[in-house]
Formats: sequence, structure tokens, C-alpha cells
Amino acid sequence: MQKNNIATLLSQNAYPGRGIIIGRSADGKKAVTAYFIMGRSENSRNRVFVEEGEGIRTQAFDPSKLTDPSLIIYAPVRVLGTKTIVTNGDQTDTIYELMDHQQTFEQALRTREFEPDGPNYTPRISGIMHIDGGKFNYAMSILKSNQGDPDSCNRYTFAYENPKAGEGRFIHTYMSDGNPLPSFEGEPELIGLDEDDIDAFAKLLWENLNEENKVSLFVRFIDIETGKYESRIVNKHS
Repeated sequence: MQKNNIATLLSQNAYPGRGIIIGRSADGKKAVTAYFIMGRSENSRNRVFVEEGEGIRTQAFDPSKLTDPSLIIYAPVRVLGTKTIVTNGDQTDTIYELMDHQQTFEQALRTREFEPDGPNYTPRISGIMHIDGGKFNYAMSILKSNQGDPDSCNRYTFAYENPKAGEGRFIHTYMSDGNPLPSFEGEPELIGLDEDDIDAFAKLLWENLNEENKVSLFVRFIDIETGKYESRIVNKHS
């Protein structure tokens, strides 16, 4: 599989929607994740990321303009022990709660499907990182309609053990802009992770997201040996 340049992937796609990146830094020392949201409607663009515990939550930038919170207000990132969960919806809570009751990532997502926002039927994309005792592995999932048919849900999980330094995977909700929006297809895209500096990586991502459509970005680097992390949040509205 060809290793892609993340800046190129982002800059050439005006509307990837929401996206999750997970991988390992170039020096091999950090587990890396990023999550971004974009929006076309005023309701979708009226959001910011805020810290909540060890994770983050979306909230309305201007509460007076919030019209429908059902699919836009949620906790994209939560931490359960040595596991960090990153998703594009309230399935973060489903994964957290069911894994806390000894179910697996896949079992938890069996209780969910794509978003009920026809005709797009936006895929639910999810990632989980497990960092413990100097070891790191992760998995990604996508739940999507069958070619836009809401009666069928296609479920895909991709697991990555001991990921290579300087490599990551990128999954996003839409292949491109459109009406209806075309769902992501195939395996999460292989990307190079050349940055060891969290600020440089966050800047790279933010500057290459479409200026009109980008809303918020979250980036976290986790030390694989110690589990300590540092995070960055970038909001268009601040």
C-alpha cells in the first residue's frame, strides 16, 4: 500500500467530513492521534472542542444558534484506563461503557450503526489505542450503510499491532464533497507521520484542512513508555 502524505490528502479534499488519525511518531516514542470536524451548515460550524476530564467534548460556540444538538454534541475522546477512545459521535460513550463491562471494541460497536441522517447516512468512525507497559496497538472501525441503503449496515474493523514508527492510518467519513455525501471506502489510508513535535503536527493538519469548512482539531501525543500525554485543541471560533 502506498504511503500517503497527510497534508496532500487534506489539501486536495474540500470535505473529508470528520477524520481520525492514529499512528506512531517518527522517533517511535509517541502514540499519535488526531481528530477533526468540519461543517457545511451553520449548525455544524457552530462548534468548538473543550476539555472534559482526560478527553474532550464538543459544545456550541454560540448557544443561541444551536438548532439540533443530536448528532453534533458529543464526547469525541474519552480515556478508559490504558485505552484512549476516539470517535465521531456518541458511540464514544457506548464503547467506554461496554468495554468497562468487559466487552470488546467490536462487541460494543455491534450495538450501533451509521448515523440516521439520510440521504447521507454518515458513517460512524471509531478508533481505540491501547498503550500499556511500553507496548502500543490500535484498531479502527467504520459502520456504514450499504451503498446508501439504510436497511443494511456494513461493519469493518482494522487492527494494527506494534505499529511502525513514522506510520499512521487515516479514516474519514466522506470521500469528498457531494450531495449526497459519498461515504469513505476501503481500508484506512496509510500515511507518513514525520513530525515528532505536537505543535508542528497540529499546525500541519490545521493549515491543510479546507479553510471554509474546517471547524475544530484535537491532537494528542502519548508517551508509550510512561503513558503520559500532551494535547492540543485548535478551534476556528475562539
